[in-house]
Amino acid sequence: MKENPSILQVFVSRKMAALLLLGFSSGLPLYLTGKDPLQAWLSQEGVGLGAIAAFSLVSLPYSLKFLWAPILDRFVPPFLGRRRGWLLITQVALLLGILAMATQKPSQGLQVLAIIAVVVAFFSASQDIVVDAYRADVLEEKELGAGASTFLMAYRLALLITGGISFSLVGVLQSWQAVYVAMALLMGIGIIGSFFAPEPRLRARPPQSLYDAVTLPFLEFFQRNGTLQAILILVFIVIYKLGDSLLRNVATPFLLEKGLNFTAPELGFPKTLAIFAVIVGTLAGGAIMTKIGVNRALWIFAILQAAGNLTYFALAVVGKNYPLMVAALNIENFCAGLESAAFVAFMMSLCNQGFSATQYALLSSLQAFSRDILSAPAGTWAEATGWPTFFLITAIAALPGVILLPFFAPWNPKPVSINRPGLDEEI
Repeated sequence: MKENPSILQVFVSRKMAALLLLGFSSGLPLYLTGKDPLQAWLSQEGVGLGAIAAFSLVSLPYSLKFLWAPILDRFVPPFLGRRRGWLLITQVALLLGILAMATQKPSQGLQVLAIIAVVVAFFSASQDIVVDAYRADVLEEKELGAGASTFLMAYRLALLITGGISFSLVGVLQSWQAVYVAMALLMGIGIIGSFFAPEPRLRARPPQSLYDAVTLPFLEFFQRNGTLQAILILVFIVIYKLGDSLLRNVATPFLLEKGLNFTAPELGFPKTLAIFAVIVGTLAGGAIMTKIGVNRALWIFAILQAAGNLTYFALAVVGKNYPLMVAALNIENFCAGLESAAFVAFMMSLCNQGFSATQYALLSSLQAFSRDILSAPAGTWAEATGWPTFFLITAIAALPGVILLPFFAPWNPKPVSINRPGLDEEI
C-alpha cells in the first residue's frame, strides 16, 4: 500500500511552484483597477471625491465573470493547451493594459483611463477564471489543501505589494505612472508561471459546443450531487464565511473613530502584522489539510473562525487596549487564513474538470454574494446592537455552515476523498 506523502513532499513540487507564480499574478491587478493605489493616484491629481468613488464601478467584471467563463471552458487556444494558453493571453493583455494606464494623466481627463481600467479588470477577472480552473484541474485529492494555501499566500503577497508597498514606491519613483509601469513588469512573473506550469492531464471531456459549455455545468452539478444535496452545498457556499464577512465590513471603523478611537498610525504596524498572520494561517491550513483532509478542516476551521471573532468581542468589552487590539487582529486574521484555505480547497473539489472554469466561477460568485451583499447591513446592525453584541452575532454567524456539513462533508474516522468528477475515471 502506497504511503501518504509527507507535508514537505506535497508542498515542494513543480505544481506548487507554478501556483505560487500564478497566485501572485492573479492578485497583482486587483488593487490597480479600483482600490487604494488608483484612488491615491486620482486624489493626488486633484480628481473629485465623487469621481474617485465612481471608479469602483470599473471592478464590475469581477462580479460578472461567470457570464463569459463558459467561453474559456469551450475554446482552446492553439498554443500551450486549454488552460495555460488562456493564461498567457490574459497575462500579456494585463501587462499591456497596466502599461496603458501608466500613460494616462487623470488631471487631463478620466474617460480614457476609466475605459482602460475596465479592460484591465476584464482580463484580470478572466485570468482568475482560468487560474481557478487550472487549480481545480491539476491538483490531486491529496494536494488540494496545499495548492489552495500556496495560491492564496502568493495572492495576498501581491495585494500587499500593490496595496501597501506601492505607496512607499511612489516616493522613490516620483510618480504613480512609474509605479504602474513597475507593476506591469511584475506581470512577467505570471507569464513565467504559465510557461513553467504543467498542463493538466485531460481526464474529462470538455464541452463540445458553446451551448454545452453554458448548460452542462449546471446540469452536471445537480445530477452528480442530487438536487437536495446540490442545493445544500450552494447554501453552504453562501453562508460558510458569513461571520468573517460581517466582521470585516466594520472592523476598521470599530478600531478607529466609530469605536475605540485608535489612530491610523497606531493601526499601521498591527495591520501589516495581520497580513502576515493571514498568510501564516493560510499555509498552516494547507499543511493541516494534508494530514486530516478537507472534510475535517471545514469543521475545525469554522469553529476556530468563530473563536477568532470572539477576540473582537473581548476587545469591545474591555475597551481601548493596544496589546489586546494587536492580539485580536492577528488571531482573527490567522483563523481567517485557515478557513479560507479549507473553503477554496472544498470549492475546487466540487468542480468537474470538463467545466471547471464555469463551475468555479459560479461558486466563487455565490461566495461573493455573501461577502458583498449579505454582509452589507453589518454597520447598521452594529449601531443597533452595540459592538459587544454585534461581535457575538458574527461569532454565531460563523457556525451555521457546520450544521450542513454532515450532508456532504461528514466527519469520518479518517480523512476521505470528496468525489472529484473527472479525476477518478477516464472519459
